Amino acid sequence: MSDLWEGLVQAFWLVVTLDSDLVEITLRSLRVTLTALLVASVIALPLAALLAVRRFRLRRATIAVLNALMGLPPVVVGLVVYVMLSRAGPFGVLGLLFTPTAMIIAQVIIIVPLVASIAHQSLRDLWSDYHDLLISLNASQFQRICTLLWDGRRALLTAALAGFGRAIGEVGAIMIVGGNIDHATRVLTTAIALETGKGDFAVALGLGFVLIALAVAVNLTIHWLGKTESEGRW
Repeated sequence: MSDLWEGLVQAFWLVVTLDSDLVEITLRSLRVTLTALLVASVIALPLAALLAVRRFRLRRATIAVLNALMGLPPVVVGLVVYVMLSRAGPFGVLGLLFTPTAMIIAQVIIIVPLVASIAHQSLRDLWSDYHDLLISLNASQFQRICTLLWDGRRALLTAALAGFGRAIGEVGAIMIVGGNIDHATRVLTTAIALETGKGDFAVALGLGFVLIALAVAVNLTIHWLGKTESEGRW
């Protein structure tokens, strides 16, 4: 019990004093995850809106595939990306393996189905309310998509939050394609796994505190941006 308490105290001290390694790993995690989230949102949100407003032959199949890919094992994604970016793979000449870019690619593949599925569910309900109005105004498909994305922005923030939570806590795929290289590709989750294996629980707990704090901070920011509390939506 004393060892646990001592580890907690040391972890708290590392966070309070802004340990240089802790700050470096945290900033790298944020850079990789936020970049992946931005790219994934650019892909997933318009796709979700398109699936809501347009009817085509493979629409139901596309929605079913997106829902199924929400449960895609991250280690499988990491393996596929590793093979594609390895020297023997089709994109090996780019030299992206074991770089932050490879980690971003893996995270984008993981969170696009999640963000798209959650966003589509919200935009589908919104489209049922806006359908008659936009049709009567003879709005183009692009205008319909833009309208849904703008008026459904609060729900889309929730979808983005879910994507951020999935990406920031990912370890399997990131470990495979990033290699957990010190001062290069080491992020919060892989560093926690490494320090736990080494028995350095103080550093692992410190990194864990930061990871939890980031999740809480993003959650509160989304609620603030959506103004859910001020409008009695809680």
